[in-house]
Amino acid sequence: MDRFDAMQAFARVVEAGSFTKAAETLHMSKTTVTQLVQQLEARLRVKLLNRTTRKVNVTADGAAYYDRVVRLLADMDDAEGSLSSASALPRGRLRVDVPSPLARAILVPALPAFHARYPDIQIDMGVSDRIVDLIGENVDCVVRGGEPTDPSLVARRVGDLQLGVYASPGYLEHAGTPLHPNELENSHHRTVGFLWARTGKALPYAMHREGERLAVRGRHVFSVDDGNAYLAAGVAGLGVLWLPDYLAREPLERGELVRLFQDWRLDPMPLYIAYAPHRHVSPRLRVFIEWVAGLMERHAPLAGRPRA
Repeated sequence: MDRFDAMQAFARVVEAGSFTKAAETLHMSKTTVTQLVQQLEARLRVKLLNRTTRKVNVTADGAAYYDRVVRLLADMDDAEGSLSSASALPRGRLRVDVPSPLARAILVPALPAFHARYPDIQIDMGVSDRIVDLIGENVDCVVRGGEPTDPSLVARRVGDLQLGVYASPGYLEHAGTPLHPNELENSHHRTVGFLWARTGKALPYAMHREGERLAVRGRHVFSVDDGNAYLAAGVAGLGVLWLPDYLAREPLERGELVRLFQDWRLDPMPLYIAYAPHRHVSPRLRVFIEWVAGLMERHAPLAGRPRA
């Protein structure tokens, strides 16, 4: 029995709550993972897991051992990272999930420079706005807009997305140009709805001007849960939409969108990187987080910081 493999398999089963999911994330067969855990229990002469047909639960001894194993695995990772070659060139596979517009407009175009600096890091990037099970899906981190709602995750704020209200020239020619945000609520105007993964609903946007403050949802005949499709709907004239500055920049330059209510301001949308708290922040994850934070300093700096 390889003790390292056995401890890693045991830790992953605890985190995933399933031998099947653990095997998938470790790229092993379920039989191999089961045998490794059984061999570990035999060596320790302690029952680490309670197994049923539906669920795997960690025993009291298993929970105590898991805490020690996680620290030991992290120490081993640190030991490798402390070597000058490993420290200079982090390596390995990194699984991340990011919103589609951020991937298209900012992250993917900047990746050649990242890979030039870290050629041995393999990035598997999921592109979505869905809720991701970081442990069950073995995802190292996610990038998401909006305040975090899962208190079990470690979240680092890396940017503040400044927002504006936009519509296509074709839409404005047909529906007229609204002069006040309230017109989007009680008139023939339409908005494009964005369905947030956490609620499955289109949420209102807070807008303010001098002493006036309101929340605008608007009326929509089309909603979508993907940022790129949301932008395309606005450009196609399906309604008024709210966009981060970085996403609206190119359509504005091409004349595909017009900014509305320029004397009104919207609360910025915070952007976070989140990861599981018991996951060791490996060198490859650490440099990826710092790389994203550096990009956002240029494209969407935190409120109160000047744009780099």
